[in-house]
Amino acid sequence: MTGVFPPYKNYTGRRAHAGEATIPWLTSLPEHWEVIRSKRLFATRKERARQDDEQLSATQAYGVIPQKDFESKVGRKVVRINQHLEKRAHLEPDDFVISMRSFQGGLERAWARGCIRSSYVVLNPSPLVHIGYFAHLFKSQNYISALQATSNFIRDGQDLNFNNFCLVDLPLPPQKEQDRIARFLDWKTSQINKFIRNKRRLIELLKEQKQNVINQAVTRGLDPKVNFKPSGVEWIGEIPEHWDATKLKRVVSFNPSKSETRANPADEEKVVFLPMENISVNGDIDCSEKRTLSEVWNGFTYFRRGDVVVAKITPCFENGKGAHLKGLESDFGFGTTELIVLRPSKAINGAFLRFLTSTKQFLLLGEQYMNGAAGQQRIPSDFVKNYSIGLPPIDEQLEILEHIQEKSAEIDQAISRAQREIELMREYRTRLISDVVTGQVDVRGIAVAEVAEEELLALDEDTTDADDVIDDEGDMDETD
Repeated sequence: MTGVFPPYKNYTGRRAHAGEATIPWLTSLPEHWEVIRSKRLFATRKERARQDDEQLSATQAYGVIPQKDFESKVGRKVVRINQHLEKRAHLEPDDFVISMRSFQGGLERAWARGCIRSSYVVLNPSPLVHIGYFAHLFKSQNYISALQATSNFIRDGQDLNFNNFCLVDLPLPPQKEQDRIARFLDWKTSQINKFIRNKRRLIELLKEQKQNVINQAVTRGLDPKVNFKPSGVEWIGEIPEHWDATKLKRVVSFNPSKSETRANPADEEKVVFLPMENISVNGDIDCSEKRTLSEVWNGFTYFRRGDVVVAKITPCFENGKGAHLKGLESDFGFGTTELIVLRPSKAINGAFLRFLTSTKQFLLLGEQYMNGAAGQQRIPSDFVKNYSIGLPPIDEQLEILEHIQEKSAEIDQAISRAQREIELMREYRTRLISDVVTGQVDVRGIAVAEVAEEELLALDEDTTDADDVIDDEGDMDETD
């Protein structure tokens, strides 16, 4: 059971009378609920796109919405379909869609009239269906698990289709009860989603606070009473008078030669291989991937323990991706060619160098020097080489690092607490929805407030990664 909500008074087993529908994905249901075949509640809508239909995007987080609305929500464009539009499928508001990812995240509700690719299955609800109730049911973990049990979609390489949908029989509460359940879950999930959004905003503020601590320390030092001098660089401004105004190329080596590793490049000894995805924005690295020296000798970037790497392709550079390789598991390793390797001299500490290359100033200035085609822009090595810095003495660098680590640890703890609270609320939301839509708790007597439609547009609107919320709509041309 979930929270303090009471159960129903009487339950019946999951199996109905002989020859009728069964619901093996639930152990019991309120005795006044029906169990009904899916195809009695939903028919496939087979209408082709109308001439004036708006293009829609099917997404796991927002349902089926206009492409322009999706682009506004995630802050980026998607590929527009311009061919074979007459073959696309027509949708009406409150239809449901079976998409290529429905076996992972449930069925999507349509919020607008329009069209989508004809490979999607469009479900037209019968009058027995309360849209709000089934919108929650089709996103509940119990229902998703039941869909997954109809086939091994990953192993068999097949998409979820109408036949799979028909294999899962459905609970059917009375219409008024469907409405009460829907309104309760709309109200409760909107509260949970607001809590999660507020926690995410707090996390962003904490991350910004951490970034400000780093920026202040590595560009201005720790002593507020120190005398300053002009750096000679407009965007840097003044630096402590005992610091040196210099450029990175004077204190680091760039992309060192791999010839220093060993004479025989065909050696089968395994070394660390570090692709971009194994480097986090926080500077953590995953050294678990290994390759032989002969595999990585040609075409990959060479580095050794203690070097600093900086991403040079967008959006990795803009996100501050890079790392101080102090935790490298071997003396040297290889990585993607989209990394710039910096080897610190005795004048600069590697960890201090990493912080310098993750400051707001470095990232914002670097974006102005990006070149290349859209989506594949790279930071020129010359920008990094000629990047101007204020350099404190090495002992002061160590003091600054200690200060950053101390302050960052406090902020990281607060971030971790907020992230854990988000995880707990997500778990609670998942359990609550499943328990309520399957009748494991009775919420009919609970007073609820009305929820605006914009609050209903996303069960998982706290997701921030566009790749997590979009299905494949807009990524491929219509070819069927």
